[in-house]
Amino acid sequence: MGIAEECQLLTKSFSGLGVDEKSILEIAQKWNSEHKSSFRKESPHFSKHQHHSFEHWHGNWVNAIHREFLRFKEAVVLWTMHPWERDARLAREALINKTYEVIVEIACTRSAEELLGARRAYHSLFHHSIEEDVAFDQHIAAHFRNLLVPLVSSYRYEGSHVNEEAAKSEAKVLGKIIRTDKKAIDSEEIVRIIATRSKTHLKVVFKHYKEIHGKTIDEDLQNEPSLRDTVMCLNSPETYFSKVLDAGLVDGADEVAKEALIRVIVTRAHDHDMKEIKAEYQKKYGVPLPQKIKEKTHGSFKEFLVTLVEKAN
Repeated sequence: MGIAEECQLLTKSFSGLGVDEKSILEIAQKWNSEHKSSFRKESPHFSKHQHHSFEHWHGNWVNAIHREFLRFKEAVVLWTMHPWERDARLAREALINKTYEVIVEIACTRSAEELLGARRAYHSLFHHSIEEDVAFDQHIAAHFRNLLVPLVSSYRYEGSHVNEEAAKSEAKVLGKIIRTDKKAIDSEEIVRIIATRSKTHLKVVFKHYKEIHGKTIDEDLQNEPSLRDTVMCLNSPETYFSKVLDAGLVDGADEVAKEALIRVIVTRAHDHDMKEIKAEYQKKYGVPLPQKIKEKTHGSFKEFLVTLVEKAN
């Protein structure tokens, strides 16, 4: 391989999700200063300094590379944590970074015991409750906060019993409120139903909703993304997680989407629902999830994510 091809390979190794450590090491052990100079001149991530004769990284690209080198470490550290600690720390970071969709995700896709465990871990690690931190976070819009607090406080029934008459009645109530001019997320009755009913019961409610109103509840909540995502996490988490994964694997994905990619794969792997997520992803996007990860990521980060995804069969 000539120097031009190696320069291209090194540029590719630094581009995308994760870094190609193997290629970097193979090149580093044989390159000298002249080779590195050629790389800097040919790489699109370097510029010639206006007043002095040297090539320098684009400032934003330096920060980006630092993040990509850390990507694998972040995934491994998250993977090694006890699920309760992991969710507690994810929730804490979500409050700090104002990525409140993570809290919806944890509250709605974990079992009653898993959510209770995360709340206990949060107490131990941060010396106050997640309910308290959500309730007093003034950066959260009041109507959204009124939904988040009961979601994180919930301990849902997980049996199979469903009251059909109550489910039909609640489907009518949901439709009446959602289809009026009133903002649905402001409704105490909607919050009560969404935040307290079992997931089995809610699936029946949403089934009756479509039968009564002619549209799915997701379709009627297009203008209320926070409530729509909450419903999706409760009713069809595999669809929700597929969307999150794809957003993290598109070219130009932002940092929030990339972090979500790690979070979903690590938290849903092994004994959770990765098998269903993979099936839904292929159905929705026409490509196997492991293949998409291989196309869009690099190095140890890629190998780690693919291993977690492929183990779920």
